[in-house]
Amino acid sequence: MALFRGVWSVLSALGKSGADLCAGCGSRLRSPFSFAYVPRYFSSTANSYPKKPLTSYVRFSKEQLPIFKAQNPDAKNSELIRKIAQLWRELPDSEKKIYEDAYRADWQAYKEEINRIQEQLTPSQIVSLEKEILQKRLKRKALIKKRVKLKTINENWKNLSSSQKQVYIQLANDDKIRYYNEMKSWEEQMKEVGRNDLLRRTVKHQGKDDTDEC
Repeated sequence: MALFRGVWSVLSALGKSGADLCAGCGSRLRSPFSFAYVPRYFSSTANSYPKKPLTSYVRFSKEQLPIFKAQNPDAKNSELIRKIAQLWRELPDSEKKIYEDAYRADWQAYKEEINRIQEQLTPSQIVSLEKEILQKRLKRKALIKKRVKLKTINENWKNLSSSQKQVYIQLANDDKIRYYNEMKSWEEQMKEVGRNDLLRRTVKHQGKDDTDEC
């Protein structure tokens, strides 16, 4: 708490409140699953879109995270976030209100701008936008599913004994040798038919060096 009060006193001395500093901070929280939020990367609609405002807590976190990182360079982000969350819980309501008021003001402006943009969309643009939203949603779900699967595989690998891991390591080494032999045979065939353009760069350089030595 003392840390925050110290930082806050410096900002007050500079004549800038937390709301002033946060008014333009942060990046958009991209959540393309709500039609009310029109992301910037949907190129089939208007040219520019407003940023979705950050919540009061996220504003506070983004403001405090660089400070905590500078003071705890070896700490993990998860640890810093927990400390910031605790600091936010201890923050007086009067100081929280600065961030909350800034969020409400930005949210109202955001909704008005979104309504203005939606009124300008044609039916075909709305259909195109809905398709893009669906594609983004499916792509995101597939990515999350893939990450979960990779995490599970990684955990299973860690739980294997050394003898169990050795079986897979040996199989991988056997595959590496097989690949090397098959690739070498294929490259020799490509040389014979004059298709050096298909060879790997290392093989090309090796052939050139052999010619220079001759």
